[in-house]
Amino acid sequence: MAEYTREIRELIGNRPFILVGSTIVVINDKKEILFQHRSDTEEWGLPGGAMEIGETLEQTAERELYEETGLKAKTLKFVDVMSGKELYFKYPNGDEVYNVISIYLAEGINGKLAMNDGESLALKYFSLNNLPSQMDERAKLIIEKYFL
Repeated sequence: MAEYTREIRELIGNRPFILVGSTIVVINDKKEILFQHRSDTEEWGLPGGAMEIGETLEQTAERELYEETGLKAKTLKFVDVMSGKELYFKYPNGDEVYNVISIYLAEGINGKLAMNDGESLALKYFSLNNLPSQMDERAKLIIEKYFL
């Protein structure tokens, strides 16, 4: 959890707040999408996370992609921004958020898959016709809206 988010949580406890961040879709040469098995929810989700103070959304995407996967993208193609009640999320620890997610498609990927930040149990590519069964609802919304 970013320092800023931690400080806000100390002030408001578990109450809902608006969390702005970026999600990155990585598609390999086999047209498979990279998923992260998250340690906090034990669900499969897309790489991404919360914006830190002073970052742009694209900088957030670059940082999160590297921290969570060890990968870098030559370019990040902006897809859309998603928000609204369907992006409400309650973490297992009780923290509640309404996400505002900037979605990027990573192009020109380089690097080696690595779990650098302790937030992942596994990283794995899945085909669109064999997506993980325990998928994060936010990831489902993004995949269904933009990639199916």
